[in-house]
Amino acid sequence: MSPRKLFRSLALAEAVTWTLLLIGMFAKYVLDFEALTPIFGGLHGFVFLAYGVVTLFVWANQKWPARTGILGLATTVIPWATIPFEKSVDRRGLLKGGWRMAPGGDEPTNAVDRVSALVLRRPIVAGIVALVAVAVVFSVLLYLGPPVPQG
Repeated sequence: MSPRKLFRSLALAEAVTWTLLLIGMFAKYVLDFEALTPIFGGLHGFVFLAYGVVTLFVWANQKWPARTGILGLATTVIPWATIPFEKSVDRRGLLKGGWRMAPGGDEPTNAVDRVSALVLRRPIVAGIVALVAVAVVFSVLLYLGPPVPQG
């Protein structure tokens, strides 16, 4: 999967889960139906974290300027902002090409490149580690509870 396809997929998923979360919040606060909020909130939280990780990974791979990478991360907190951001970086050619650190690609020159090379050259192991890491962070956040005090 190319950087472009991965980033586009996560940008869309983040926007879709924002929609689900807002539907859940509407159901909770307007219709007094709370069952959807934990499900949609949890799903959005997981995709939010995954989008953040993918943004960092693509930012490093594509050598985006810091301003672009930071803006990419900031789009996660504004409903549906990931879609126009993704379209903007794609239109400017910032998603072109493949993975620089893939097998047979560039040699790592810094810590970020070494991590990228490790991930791209051992994708199954890296995927398992990434899923476990996101699941651990997600579980800790679930344990801590919602960001807004209840009651």
